[in-house]
Amino acid sequence: MIVRTRPNLFTLLFTMQGSILPRVAWKLVGIVAVACLVVWAEARWPAFFPVTAGVAPFTLVGLALSIFLSFRNNACYERWWEARKVWGSLIGEVRNLARLLPALLPPAEAAPQLRRLSAFAHGLHARLRGLDEALAVDGKAPGADLCGPNPTDSVLAALTRDLAGLMRSGRLTDIQFGLIEARIEALSGVHTACERIANTPLPFAYTLLVYRTAWLYCLLLPVGLTGSLGWATPVVVALVGYTFFGLDALGDELEEPFGTEPNDLPLDAMVRAVDRIVQHALGEPMPAPLAPDGYWLR
Repeated sequence: MIVRTRPNLFTLLFTMQGSILPRVAWKLVGIVAVACLVVWAEARWPAFFPVTAGVAPFTLVGLALSIFLSFRNNACYERWWEARKVWGSLIGEVRNLARLLPALLPPAEAAPQLRRLSAFAHGLHARLRGLDEALAVDGKAPGADLCGPNPTDSVLAALTRDLAGLMRSGRLTDIQFGLIEARIEALSGVHTACERIANTPLPFAYTLLVYRTAWLYCLLLPVGLTGSLGWATPVVVALVGYTFFGLDALGDELEEPFGTEPNDLPLDAMVRAVDRIVQHALGEPMPAPLAPDGYWLR
């Protein structure tokens, strides 16, 4: 069982690592300033702020906005979780191949194929983060055939081609080739799933509607609260704005799970896990696993 440290009150109130607050701080400053201005204007010109409007309209709009934000965040989390599952599948398939290849091939022929597994992981990592994909692949499998628009897929093509050559030469049976090819096909499925997630974001109109509604709601909310709350209005507006803007910003991070925001997937750590599996299969010293940096939660 994994035991995680429970956060205390001080941690809950003041921790910044992993918090969405730094991303929404300036928005909160803006709406609090507007709220203070509205309270001051209401005290100076009370005739322009009738109390009869009340907070009922804001309650209804806030409820609808909360439900809509929850739907959007659920959709974003589903993208994040699917991305995590496919990268978990990648690590699992690499483990399978790291067992199969040394068992079925001589060491001299298994070693370059194992290194191609690291090249595949590094290439996919670079492709998803907009880095130099060919350089990442060549750094782990020098001399690989990187022709074509997709160097990462070329790694799997080269792996299949070499294994098919071994089968034709009689050093690998058709059954053994089929076992390995099934694992390579699963890696290709991971590659395709990652590209689908990266290239198919949520519809822009969906995000724009939430963003505009949240801004309008938080900017107009002081008008409905100032008559009954007075100078407590900025505090309430700040809490509501933190919730709405925080959920919106968190959805933005989860929507792009392969980025480098604090709540995105730890792709560097997962690529390091692949390197450790491959180097262990090769009998080479393994690099240390990457651990979270600066986070209180373990």
